[in-house]
Parts: sequence; structure tokens; C-alpha cells
Amino acid sequence: MKFPGPLKRFIFAFVIALVLYVSFYRAIENRRTRNGPWQVTFTNALGAPALLINEPMLAISNVTIRFPGRPASPTNSFIVFDPPQPVPFDVPFGQCIFMDTTFQPGTVVFSNFNHEIQLLPRVLTIDKQERPWQSGTTIDLNS
Repeated sequence: MKFPGPLKRFIFAFVIALVLYVSFYRAIENRRTRNGPWQVTFTNALGAPALLINEPMLAISNVTIRFPGRPASPTNSFIVFDPPQPVPFDVPFGQCIFMDTTFQPGTVVFSNFNHEIQLLPRVLTIDKQERPWQSGTTIDLNS
């Protein structure tokens, strides 16, 4: 069966557009997710509630933020901040008040015990004060 001229051109243009769409979609999706999400464990450290923060692709590991003087939490929750979800939402001993994980790891902001903790790929901010990421550190936040 032979296609008429205009139909042949339309089908050819459609196939080219489809191939370009799939190629660009895969490239953008790979760039968006290549660093992976924030991994936060809500736990207890030395009898106080604590956040244990990891982001393996950025070489951020075992950054602990403790809240001494607060009652220990019976929970031990592990949350991966991968799919975006409506904010605010509750997390153990606090709330996630902002989350933008369009390009991972993105930005995640917590409000825990009247402290604002912001996870950014470049820097950690606690109560609007920037702190460089240093794996294996423990930060105590008193009331």
C-alpha cells in the first residue's frame, strides 16, 4: 500500500517527534534523579530525639542532629524524601514544612522542637545559620 505524499510526511514527522520526545524525557529524568534523595532516620541518640541524615551520592553520611533535654521518642522511622508530596506533613517529633525534590536531592525543611532545619545539597542550615556538611558530625540543639 502506497501512502499519499502529505500523509507520508505527517507519519515521518510524527515518528521523528516521538523519538526526540522519548530521548529528551529519558535524559531529563536521568539528570533529575541521578543524585538520589535525602535519607533521614528519626531515632534516639544518647537518650534524646535525633535526626540521622544521609545522602550517599553527595558523600554526606551520618550527620546527626540531636535535641537534648527533650523526651526520647519511641520511634525509629526511616524516611526517603523521593516522591514530592503536599506539605506540611508530620514526621516523627516535628513537621516537614517545605519539600522540593524536583531535582534530587533537592530541598527539605523541617520544624522540630522550634528549630528550623533545612537540608540543601550545598549546605545545612539550622535556624537560618549555614553550616557546611561534615560527615560523621553530631550537632546538639538545645531549647
